[in-house]
Amino acid sequence: MSIANMHDLHILTLDLFVKLSQYAENQLALSQKKYLATSEEKNPNKKFIQNAIIRHLVENENLKDAVKNRNINDWELNDEYVRIVYDAMLKSDVYKKYMNSTETSYDADRAFVAKLFSNVIAPNEKLYEYFEDQKLTWLDDVPVVNTLILKSIKQAKPGKERIFLSELYKDDEDKVFVRDLFRKTVLNDEMLTAEIQGKTPNWDKDRIANLDLILLKMAICELLKFPSIPAKVTINEYIELAKEYSTSKSSMFVNGILDKLIKEYKKENKLNKIGRGLM
Repeated sequence: MSIANMHDLHILTLDLFVKLSQYAENQLALSQKKYLATSEEKNPNKKFIQNAIIRHLVENENLKDAVKNRNINDWELNDEYVRIVYDAMLKSDVYKKYMNSTETSYDADRAFVAKLFSNVIAPNEKLYEYFEDQKLTWLDDVPVVNTLILKSIKQAKPGKERIFLSELYKDDEDKVFVRDLFRKTVLNDEMLTAEIQGKTPNWDKDRIANLDLILLKMAICELLKFPSIPAKVTINEYIELAKEYSTSKSSMFVNGILDKLIKEYKKENKLNKIGRGLM
């Protein structure tokens, strides 16, 4: 299932940070053991491996369990890609500036990891080629996964990091719901697109954030195709999703469109909700 494949890509990409840290630590250890080690090699700069965000990922038990349970061992079997990304990191201005800076703070660590990911890791062509060779569906998943990871890095706070989402589904019922929502959204794409277009007079597909478009289609599908879910629950959930994963103005945009649609659907008796108080 493509959703599970995308989750694997998410885990794999986060595990790359872990492997980069481990590789960096090994390189420092080797340098210290040199017979004619320089003063710098004997007392190396450990700022990268001690970075707060990197440490959070290295020590994250949920991430460790996910890597083990999903049998994700790509970087062990293909460690040359870890080395390729590590070398690219060392050459980058982002890395050099961070390592030479005297500032030591959580904000500085977070800003560095965000820049490292967006400027060095995400655009790495060799890494992209590797993902392409492993699973064709990952080509479409990479932009979404990268966006989610970057967003979560930027929003990280001390002790409240949410960079890794531990569980794909809460339970079997949740898995069925996700599958059904995904399928119905895809199968009704033309109708859902028309619904959005009708509520945006100056609608320009290219100017609406892709994630906003996806969220709106899912929300409308939920409103029309899932009678047991109250409309109020749907609109609140998708406003929160827009806040969490899209742009700063997305929640207002999503709220505005869904509010118009719900009023129209009620007027036209399209909201066929079942159960007590489900409107």
